Amino acid sequence: MVEYSSPNTNKPLHLGHVRNNLLGYSVSEIIKASGKKVYKTQIINDRGIHICKSMLAWERFGNGETPTVDEKGDKLVGKYYVLFEMKLREEARPIFENYINNIIDPPTALEAQINAHNALIETLGTKKKEELEKLDYTSIAQLGNEFEIQLETVIDNNMLISSISKSILDNTAEAAEEATKKKTKQFDKLVKRVTDLEGKISEESRKISKIARDTTEIMNAAQQMLRDWEAGDEEVVALWKKMNQWVYDGFATTYKNLGVDFDALYYESDTYLLGKDVVQQGIEKGVFYAKEDGSVWCDLTEDGLDEKIVLRSDGTAVYMTQDIGTAIQRVKDYPDIGGMIYTVGNEQDYHFSVLFLILKKLGFEWSKNLAHLSYGMVDLPSGKMKSREGTVVDADELMTEMATTAKEISEELGKLEGYSDEEKEALYKIIGMGALKYFILKVDPKKRILFDPKESIDFAGNTGPFIQYTYARIQSILRKADFDYSAEITGIEIDIREKEIVKQLQGYPAAVELAANNQSPAVIANYTYDLVKLYNSFFQNIYILGEEDEAKKVFRVQLSKKVGDTIKSAFTLLGIEVPERM
Repeated sequence: MVEYSSPNTNKPLHLGHVRNNLLGYSVSEIIKASGKKVYKTQIINDRGIHICKSMLAWERFGNGETPTVDEKGDKLVGKYYVLFEMKLREEARPIFENYINNIIDPPTALEAQINAHNALIETLGTKKKEELEKLDYTSIAQLGNEFEIQLETVIDNNMLISSISKSILDNTAEAAEEATKKKTKQFDKLVKRVTDLEGKISEESRKISKIARDTTEIMNAAQQMLRDWEAGDEEVVALWKKMNQWVYDGFATTYKNLGVDFDALYYESDTYLLGKDVVQQGIEKGVFYAKEDGSVWCDLTEDGLDEKIVLRSDGTAVYMTQDIGTAIQRVKDYPDIGGMIYTVGNEQDYHFSVLFLILKKLGFEWSKNLAHLSYGMVDLPSGKMKSREGTVVDADELMTEMATTAKEISEELGKLEGYSDEEKEALYKIIGMGALKYFILKVDPKKRILFDPKESIDFAGNTGPFIQYTYARIQSILRKADFDYSAEITGIEIDIREKEIVKQLQGYPAAVELAANNQSPAVIANYTYDLVKLYNSFFQNIYILGEEDEAKKVFRVQLSKKVGDTIKSAFTLLGIEVPERM
C-alpha cells in the first residue's frame, strides 16, 4: 500500500502537494509494473484546530458565500483560513506589544545587554580601523608573504589588531601570531555571548507571541469550536461536513487534472482514536510505560532515538498513536498487504523512524516492510511557501500556467497548422503537464527542488517536452511508412548507433526493477532521456525511410517503433501522456 497526498481540508493543494502526488502515484505504478499488487491510498486530515479556523472565519465573515464556477470549494475554504490568520495577528499584536513593553522584564533586560555589547563591538571595530591606519606597511613587507597572509586573515575576520600592530613594528612575527590567537579568542567569546543573548531574546519573543495568539478571542473561539465538534454539536458538525465537502469536490478536480487516483481513502476523523487500545496492550507487553502524570511513553533511547509520548496525561491521543492504529487497521482492511510506503516530506523522517520501530516492538511482522518515501521540499525562486500567509503556488493555477506557457511556445514555433482549437488546447495541456511532471520526477526524491516553470518547459535538453517531441517524431515516421514493416529481419549489418539503442532497450526491465526497489521515478525519467538522446543521434545521422536497402529500412522502422513504445511505457509509469503529433 502506497500512501500519498494526505492533505488538510483547510486549503487547496499547492506545489508541495504536487510533488507528493506525482511521486506517490509514479512509485505505485512502477512497483505495479515490477510485478506486485499495489493499493493507492491517502489519509485526509479533516479534523483539528486548523480546520476549525477556516470554519470560524467563514461563519463570521463569509456572509453565506459558497463555491462557484470561478472559485472551487477548496480555494474558498483556504481563503478563510488565511483570513483567520490575518484576524488573529490583528488581535495578537497589541497583546504581544503589551507583554514586551509592560509585563515581561527579562526580554527588556536582554535587549539592553545586547545593545550594550553591539555598541562595544562597534567601538572595537572603530579602534581596529584606527590601528590599521597606523600600520607601517614597509615593515609588513619585510616579514614576508606568509605573515602578510596572516594579517589579511585577521582583517577579514574582524579581529582586533592593536597588539598585532605593535608586533609588526617590532618585526616580531612570533609575538604577532600569539597576539592574534589571544585577540581571536577574546573576540570569539564576545561574539558568542551576543549570539547567545540574541537567541534568548528570540526564544522569549516566540514564547510571548504564542501566549499572545493563544489568548486572543478569535483563537479561543476556534478552540471552543473544536471542543464542540469533538462533543458532537449538531450545528458545528453540520458546518464541518458542508465545508469539507466543498474541499473534497475541489480536490477531485485537481486530482483529475493532475492524473492521479486512489483505491482507498482514510479520514482522520475516523482514525484519530485508533491506537488507544493498542497503547494499553503495549503497556502490558512492556513496550510502553506510564509516567506519574498518567501520560504514556515509549523509551527508544537504547535504539538511538528518544522517548516518545503516545498518550497525553488527559488520555487523548497524539499523531503517533493515530498512525500506529491506522497502520494496523489498514492491514485488517487489506489482509494481503505485505508492506506500506508513506510518501511524506523529509521533515517527518524522525516520526517515521519512531513509528516503524514501535510497530516492530509491538510484534507486527509486516513492520519490517514499512518504508518512508522521504522527499525534499520544493522551493521557488522567490523563496519558501507559507500556507497560512497565502504565499503558496496553487496547484490548479500552476497547471493552468504550464498549459499557457506551452501554448505561447507552440505558437512561436508555428507548427500547429491543421489542428482544431480543441486539438490545440488538448496538446497544450499534454505538453504543459509533461513538462511539470518530468521536471519534478527526474530529480532524486531526497533532493530539494528549485522549481522554475520556464526552465521545465524548454523543448531542448532533459525535459518532458523534448522527450514528447521525440515520441511524436517517431509516430510521424510510422504514419509515413506506407509498407508492411512487420516482417522478421535477419542477416543485416547494423550501425553502432543502432546497437547502442538496442542495448538501451534491453535495459528497460532492469530500470523498472531498480526504480521499484529504490522507490525512485528519477531512474525511469533518466533512463528515458538517455534512450531519447541515443535515438536522436541515430535519427540525425542515419536514413530511415530514405534507406535504399529494404531490409535495413524495415529494421529501422521497427527499431523506431520499439523506441516509441518504450517511451510511452516509461512515461505512463511517470503519469505523463505522449502526443501523437507536435
